Amino acid sequence: MTTAIKAQSLNPYVVLALAILAPGAGHVAIGEPQRGLRFAFLTLLLAVVTWHFSTPEQSFVGRAAAGLFVWALSIPDAYRLARMKYEISKTKTTEQR
Repeated sequence: MTTAIKAQSLNPYVVLALAILAPGAGHVAIGEPQRGLRFAFLTLLLAVVTWHFSTPEQSFVGRAAAGLFVWALSIPDAYRLARMKYEISKTKTTEQR
């Protein structure tokens, strides 16, 4: 089994955990590094933008809301892609038998 196929057939729950831990990490784990890095960059960029446009009285979550929103959107996206790749790899394995 090659490394690319092994990376694509990760358990979707492992990818979900990685996506929760760091923005873009789940995408990188399933072989979508460009997509993952875009999510990570947008998370950081929008967090910085909202941080500068909010007041110091706001909580951390309020000050980084846009970045956290993008991060929250990346989590189900990584899981969905991992689930699709996992099912495809499982089907290919079954057909080869």
